[in-house]
Amino acid sequence: MAVDEIERSFESAQPADSVPQPLEGRGTFDERLNRILNAATVVIARVGYEKASMRQVVREAGVSLAGIYHYFESKEKMLFLIQFRTFNALLNGLREKLHDCSDPLDQLRVMVRNHVGYFAANMAALKVCSHELDSLSGQSYEETLAIRRQYFELVRGIVDRVHEQHAPGSSADRHVATMSLFGTLNWMYRWYDPKRGRSPTVLASQISSQFLHGILGAPAASETE
Repeated sequence: MAVDEIERSFESAQPADSVPQPLEGRGTFDERLNRILNAATVVIARVGYEKASMRQVVREAGVSLAGIYHYFESKEKMLFLIQFRTFNALLNGLREKLHDCSDPLDQLRVMVRNHVGYFAANMAALKVCSHELDSLSGQSYEETLAIRRQYFELVRGIVDRVHEQHAPGSSADRHVATMSLFGTLNWMYRWYDPKRGRSPTVLASQISSQFLHGILGAPAASETE
C-alpha cells in the first residue's frame, strides 16, 4: 500500500467524546452500552475515578439508575471496559493499517497517525487511560495490563526496526525512545484541541518527523555521567 493510501485511511475518524441525547429505552443493547460507557468516560475524565459516581454517569448518559445497573454491576467494571476497548481498538487498528506497510519509517508514521487519530476523537478516553490503570484491581487490572503490553510491544518492535534498518550505528536506548514517544503522544490531552486549527494529520506528521529526526538525524548521546 502506498503511503498516500495509508494516510487517506485515517481521514474518516469522527469525534466520539460527546454523549448522545437521552434515549432511554431506545436503541440496541450495544448502542445503550456504548452510550453509558461514553458518559462514564466523560465523567471519569472530568472528576477522576475516585470522585466519579454512578449517579453522575446516569445524569450524563440520560438513563435511569436501575437501567445502568442492568449493564454494569460496579463502577470498576465500567473503567475496565473503557480501558480494554480503547486499547483493543488501538491494537486492532494499528495491526490492520500495518498489514501492507513494510518500511519501518512508514510503520512509525502509521503508528503515530493511528494513535493521534484515535485519541483526537476520544480525548476523554486518553485522559482516563493515562491516569486510571492503577484504579483497577484483580483480573480487571491483569487483563488491561496485558492488552496494554501487547500494544507497547507492537510499537517497540517498530522502534527496534527503525534503529536496525535506518540507524544501525545508533547507541540510543530503544526503551527510552519508545517511552519518550508514548510520553509525547499521551500528554496531548492536556493541550491539544482539534477544533482550533491543527488537524490530527498535521499533528501526527510533526510528531513523527520530530521523533525520527531524533533517531536518524542527531548524534548519539554521550555515555558519560
